[in-house]
Amino acid sequence: MALLTQISDLVHGHKPTSVVIILAQPSPTQAALSVVLRAHHLCSRLDLVLSVATHSAPVRRLLAAGADTGGIRLVIHARADTAIATATALTPAA
Repeated sequence: MALLTQISDLVHGHKPTSVVIILAQPSPTQAALSVVLRAHHLCSRLDLVLSVATHSAPVRRLLAAGADTGGIRLVIHARADTAIATATALTPAA
């Protein structure tokens, strides 16, 4: 829960910048995936893009299956540089 609070504080402090989360571990915990999905819900409510990068295809599938479909789509990538480039391209100009 502390991680979600930190992410929420960063999101609110830096909006309208898009958000990128990198899951560097090959098999993140269920708790970590839950935080990512909750962060996506938060970003979606704020009309912000959340871009996630993980090398693990099974984790990408889990995130896609659990993502909130009611708002802005969760953008999931296999590479961090692609996730960052996507978030940068989708961030509105200040």
